[in-house]
Amino acid sequence: MALRVCHSILINSATPFAFRVASQSQSLHSTPKTLCNFLVLRAKMSTDGEGLKNSPSSAKVIDSHVHVWASLQEAEKYPYFPGQEPTLTGHADFLLQCMEEAGVDGALIVQPINHKFDHSYVTSVLKRYPSKFSGCCLANPAEDGSGIKQLEDLVSKMTNTIGKAMFSKAGELGVPVGFMCMKGLNLHFAEIEELCTEYPSTTVLIDHLGFCKPPINDGESLAFSNLLKLSKFPQVYLKFSALFRVSREAYPYKDLSSSLSQVVSSFGADRIMWGSDFPYVIPECGYKAGKEAVSLIVERASLSSSELDWIMGGTVMQLFRGHWISSST
Repeated sequence: MALRVCHSILINSATPFAFRVASQSQSLHSTPKTLCNFLVLRAKMSTDGEGLKNSPSSAKVIDSHVHVWASLQEAEKYPYFPGQEPTLTGHADFLLQCMEEAGVDGALIVQPINHKFDHSYVTSVLKRYPSKFSGCCLANPAEDGSGIKQLEDLVSKMTNTIGKAMFSKAGELGVPVGFMCMKGLNLHFAEIEELCTEYPSTTVLIDHLGFCKPPINDGESLAFSNLLKLSKFPQVYLKFSALFRVSREAYPYKDLSSSLSQVVSSFGADRIMWGSDFPYVIPECGYKAGKEAVSLIVERASLSSSELDWIMGGTVMQLFRGHWISSST
């Protein structure tokens, strides 16, 4: 399984940051050349063993999956990586405008490929708006060790291996690990299941519903069934994100109501979190509509207002305890 491996570490509570470690040549086993994104997000997990409450402690709306990059004017100071010049507007001021119009209180910024390993733009955004954003940044765990050295320089000394050792270390650090299986969950299900079985203390996030669209053939039915099977691992959480990527319909993506109903039934709403995939959502339906679609889908799925609150912010705030406490900055 070819991976993009990401580590996320929050340096401090004032400027939360994460490290997105990217490689498309590393694998846990010698498996097909398909892309699976392995995303690690730093979180303060509860260790008291108590069960979750019936409703989230906050009604804040937090977007668990956005990207930002410099505007054309800002690019003089924060240049794009050659060949990765953006085709969409995605600067932080535009995101903040969209969030304000949509009533979104905060977001997790995932470092975009447009700036590759240069984190200066995202860093500047986190410093300017510490109560609005947490961040996930990029580093490269190359076989020659250069990426590991980058990670050591950026944070602190960690394991100098990849794959299982990295996954195990994430659990030791209280760091959730996320998978974005762009070529399909079936290609990676066995390995994800193996990792979850061997390392039950490592929390896992599955991005974009595992790229499972409402199934229309046997292969897709198997993928969705495998997604539901992951609910047996209490450490697995789902991102109900990038709805335009996983729906077969145009806005408001009504065909996702059955999918959402089934994943909530299997996982519980307190293990599911919404993400917009800004700015890619803008040309699809717009940011505000992308957020509002979730409420429409939840209503169609006959879920409760409490379940909606978990999906729209309660879950991600549970994983990132201590963040987005105040969003007035």
